[in-house]
Amino acid sequence: MARAAMRELDLDKLLWMPTGAPRYRNAPVAPAADRVAMLRLATEGEPLYEIDTRELAPNATGYTVDTLESLRADLDSQFYLLLGGDQYAKFDTWHKPQEVARLARIAVFSRPGFKIEGPAARVIPFPAMPVSASDIRARAARGEDLSGLVPPAVAGYIARRRLYR
Repeated sequence: MARAAMRELDLDKLLWMPTGAPRYRNAPVAPAADRVAMLRLATEGEPLYEIDTRELAPNATGYTVDTLESLRADLDSQFYLLLGGDQYAKFDTWHKPQEVARLARIAVFSRPGFKIEGPAARVIPFPAMPVSASDIRARAARGEDLSGLVPPAVAGYIARRRLYR
């Protein structure tokens, strides 16, 4: 998906942002340090990928609008917010969605069962993936093989650390 976005949107780089522990939903299952470690393994050797941990800061709100405002202050460039169709379907319920759309262009990947509508979204051509992150975590919890779903180094890390069990 990242490579498709880089190609389709002609991006200079792609920032990966692990989410913190926002007050408005359940905290991520894996600890932040493990999620950052998995991102490092997954993006190793990709010079145009960077990991940005600002949402893990103790004072981070977890609201996308606040993250985008922080990015805008640090980066003097236009950027895209990449979303799955499932998240885009709920976009109007987000905290300050109009401000989010003002701060970043929205680009969306298809997800099975979700129609992408609206003039704000640029659709990135990519085959809809039938498996979600939740599905992958559930498979890991059952000790199932994650081949083809995550990079081999990440699958090994999950198994060694017994994440999601």
